[in-house]
Amino acid sequence: MEVLRRGRPGFLGFGGEEAIVRVTRIRSDETERAAAVVAKEVLERLLPLMRIPATVYVNEPSQSGAISLDITGENLGILIGRRGLTLASLQYLVYLMVSHQMKAHVPVAIDVEGYRERRKEALKNLALRMAERVKDMGQPVSLEPMPANERRIIHLALHDYPDVTTQSIGEGEARRVIILKSNTP
Repeated sequence: MEVLRRGRPGFLGFGGEEAIVRVTRIRSDETERAAAVVAKEVLERLLPLMRIPATVYVNEPSQSGAISLDITGENLGILIGRRGLTLASLQYLVYLMVSHQMKAHVPVAIDVEGYRERRKEALKNLALRMAERVKDMGQPVSLEPMPANERRIIHLALHDYPDVTTQSIGEGEARRVIILKSNTP
């Protein structure tokens, strides 16, 4: 537990402030292993129902602490879907099912044959190419709409890039990143 702001009692019930604390739930290794087993079993039950022959592996937990699963097999493009939307939906379903069974929030990260890492690299390369175009032409570049996790990759790739800045605009599924020439000399 971390105290972010100490409270004050006030005077006669006036002027007091509540304390603000951050509480971090620590999962035990045993609970984490059990959640990983449940996640793997759920995914292994879903894939045959989708008529997709594949193998599921449990990886080391991701940096975010999520249970990390990898699916391998042949012709798994259908699991990824257009720009990873099917994979994101599958991941969300597995998350809901595992969290329900474990009766706790259990983050789950699913990858298919290293797709997420390849997509991350492709987005970084796209960001760098578009940043160069903005620097050369002086005109802003608007990227296609993308989910929040992909927009974040673009923002981080160009965070320290000289002479350009990024902004997200739009709402919902139409939200996109714009790369602009920065105003700093």
